[in-house]
Amino acid sequence: MQTVELHTHSSRSYDGRDPVDLILEQAAAIGLDAIAITDHDEIDASLEAVDLAPEYGLTAIPGIEISSKAGHVLGIGIERAVPPGLSFGETIDRIHDRGGIAVVPHPFQESRHGVMARIARDELAAADAVEVYNSRLLTGRANRQARRFAIEHGMPMTAGSDAHISEMVGQAITYVNTEDRSADAIVDAIADGRTAIEGKRTPWRISFQQAAGAVKRRVVAMLSQFGP
Repeated sequence: MQTVELHTHSSRSYDGRDPVDLILEQAAAIGLDAIAITDHDEIDASLEAVDLAPEYGLTAIPGIEISSKAGHVLGIGIERAVPPGLSFGETIDRIHDRGGIAVVPHPFQESRHGVMARIARDELAAADAVEVYNSRLLTGRANRQARRFAIEHGMPMTAGSDAHISEMVGQAITYVNTEDRSADAIVDAIADGRTAIEGKRTPWRISFQQAAGAVKRRVVAMLSQFGP
């Protein structure tokens, strides 16, 4: 059984704070086996983690959080970015073309780009797995909706902290039933539904701090485009 964190963000995301080494350090400190850095429409930090992870006794799974037209989709196990702005179905097809699996994060929370506000329920079943526990939700309702959907449609279930600061890595864990610690084996086991989940909510004050920090970093980035 592998303990895996499948949804984290580094400073390469517009709303992330910390570099790859701090994220891996935290993952190792809390005893995780594997981690995926899934930055928004950016894959470089995830690939950096793949190279550095063995130094921390970890497996890093390459991944990305893609901004499809319908909302966010995690591409897990891919080493080439999928461009943003594609339809939900095309995004999933591109992930599969790259040898990965499509995991839909926080699907029922419209305020955080959940896809269920823009697609029919049966379309979600085209994904490979559903994130049924996301630590950054302020109430449990959307998580419960996601879990019910996954059960009703027989879909594999995952959890993710959605950490935007390193201290929150590991707030949610996906237990993956495989003895093989390679990234490919973990991805295959998730697709087969050999998972169990555990998670706890990110404290509200930290969620608000992460959101405020993200807004500040985005404004600074926008202003920098105009030069001094």
